[in-house]
Amino acid sequence: MKTHETRTLKTAGADLVHDVRGPLPTADGRPPLFMVGQPMDAAGFAALAARFPERTVVTYDPRGLGRSTRKDGRVDHTPQTQADDVHAVIESLGAGPVEMFASSGGAITALATVAKYPADVTTLVAHEPPLITLTPDGPAAVRARAGVRDAYEKRGWGAGMAAFVAMTSWEGEFTDAYFAQPDADPAAFGMPTEDDGSRDDPLLSDRSWAVSGYRPDADAITAAPTRVVIAVGEESENLLTGRTSVATAELLGQRVTVFPSHHGGFCDGEFGYPGKPDEFAHRLREVLDGAS
Repeated sequence: MKTHETRTLKTAGADLVHDVRGPLPTADGRPPLFMVGQPMDAAGFAALAARFPERTVVTYDPRGLGRSTRKDGRVDHTPQTQADDVHAVIESLGAGPVEMFASSGGAITALATVAKYPADVTTLVAHEPPLITLTPDGPAAVRARAGVRDAYEKRGWGAGMAAFVAMTSWEGEFTDAYFAQPDADPAAFGMPTEDDGSRDDPLLSDRSWAVSGYRPDADAITAAPTRVVIAVGEESENLLTGRTSVATAELLGQRVTVFPSHHGGFCDGEFGYPGKPDEFAHRLREVLDGAS
């Protein structure tokens, strides 16, 4: 049985909880495989981590999410702060640089990490970074993002999440037709229509706007020794995160690498929209081993 140890790294700004599956130093001599999301915490990687029984896998809760508590008095999320945290966790492992799979906002954190700490990561697979300002219709995407926040602020979580689903499932650029739509109905998505009064969701509020509005330092990333792969799900073509993936790859002078399934394609059905974790893990193993 693979060992599973939960560790807490106490820093000035946060207590960073992370899970280490397997031995350190690693049994196979390869770097640990570090997985990071945002705003998803380590729980979202359970299915994918289980499909790498031969590797030492590290999963992590970003500060203020999951089990990682903040001590900095802030509620916003920024790639720069998250990159500092990831660097601190990697250093605490004492196993040298890592290979990294990072998804969604975690892919943005990972790009910031490579730019600032280029010796930390040997290979980065950055899966669907939602860098909305890089798209050709960046201003319209920013307006669409604000619409999600406004729905959440006015009518609560269900309305905000319905607006988010409508935004992320829209095909192509955000046109006048998108903004002319009626407000998304949470009941149509099986979401609660009542307002529980909370307004602190990192996905629906403006607390993570610094993440989706980030512009990676392309010069620093391309100068780093890290092999960077921008990954996109085959089902995401023409959706927002598919378009941001293409734009990110172009910023770095490369093309996207296609993976099975969708934005959460590495997950089982525990989050309500199952991906293809077996196929996804197979593809990730290929890419980490050097396939394009």
